[in-house]
Formats: sequence, C-alpha cells, structure tokens
Amino acid sequence: MSLHPLSAAIFDMDGTLVDNMLFHARAWVSMSQSLGLDVPVERFEREFAGKRNEEIFPALLGRPVPPEELTRLAERKESHYRELYAPHLSPLRGARELLARLRGAGFQLAVATAAPSANRAFVLDGLELRSHFAQVVGAEDVTRGKPAPDIFLAAARALSVEPSTCVVFEDAVNGIRAARAAGMLAVGVTTMTPAEVLIDAGAHWVIGDFTTLPVDFERRLFGGAV
Repeated sequence: MSLHPLSAAIFDMDGTLVDNMLFHARAWVSMSQSLGLDVPVERFEREFAGKRNEEIFPALLGRPVPPEELTRLAERKESHYRELYAPHLSPLRGARELLARLRGAGFQLAVATAAPSANRAFVLDGLELRSHFAQVVGAEDVTRGKPAPDIFLAAARALSVEPSTCVVFEDAVNGIRAARAAGMLAVGVTTMTPAEVLIDAGAHWVIGDFTTLPVDFERRLFGGAV
C-alpha cells in the first residue's frame, strides 16, 4: 500500500455522504418501466452506479439518445428521485464529524460525483455540507464516468494536489476502480455493496459509516503513516 503523505480526501456523494442509492434505484426502475423496459434493480446498482446519465440512457435504451431527449429523460428521473428521497434526506452517520476532523487536520476536501447539479444542491445545500468542501466536481467536468479515473483526477487538479496524496471515499465498485485507476487510496463504504465485493474491486479499507474507522486507517489520517 502506498505510504505517500496524505493531503486530500475526495468524497463521492450518492451512497457515500448520504445513504440514498435505494431511492435512485427505485426512480430508475420506475423510469425504465415507463419506457416499456424490464430492467432488474441490480443492473442499476452494479453496472450504472457512478456513471453519467449521458452514459446510462444510451446503454439502457440500446441506441443513441439526442441531447434534448436526454435532458428531458434525465430531469424526469432525477426529479422523481428527489421526491422519493426528500423525506429521508440525512448525512451518513458520522459524516459531519469526520469532515470537521479532516479539515481540522489540514486536509483539502472535495466532492467528486456523477450526480447532476440539481442533485448536488439538493444534498450539499440541503444538509449544509457544501462549506466543508473546497471543490465540487461533477459529471459536466469530465467526458467519462467511473470506472474511468477522470472525475477523481479532475478533483485532484482542482485541489492542486497530487493524486498519490488523495484518499477517496466511495460506495460503488465502479468508483473504487476509478479511484485505484487514478492512483489514489480507496475506502469502500458498504451502504450498497458488500465489503468483500468492494475489497475485490480494490478498496484498501471498508467502512459501514463514518463513525468508526479501521485503526490503521485512522492512524494514517490523523496519527502518521503506519
């Protein structure tokens, strides 16, 4: 495991800062049914998590999707998701405390998420989390979604740090693979995916939430390298 000194922490948003992937999956299933498609929820959880809507809809429909249609379909799906999740909106346990600790220890913080702007505002502003982050990088800032490393590399550039000094918190297999491809340490969050699957994808550590960190990871962040 790399023992570069760590200077930045990059957080995925959906399924990581908030435990909301079930509501995304429900919105996707509803959307696919309205389009006459029978798509199992597992496909959204495994294949599409971390990807951009510009990548998901063509794969879902099996054809190119013109920009106007893509915008209309994406807004329909995302607005439905926000309606479903709004009554449950809350940060993952321990998130606020960990963000404050990281900032206090001098870490640069960023969000790197495929979520569109309205969803980022819904979560980051709705929960008053945005002020913790020096940068928020979204799908519009890259051409490829996860598992490509682009969004995490863009976050490192935005923070003016080297990728090797970054640790990524991420709930999806695609996101873990993206973090590893970016040359970053990866922490899997098991809101959606079992620990062993995230480890198989390359996670260095796994956590259920942010209340308790593995001892060696805690030391790596706050007490020197192990």
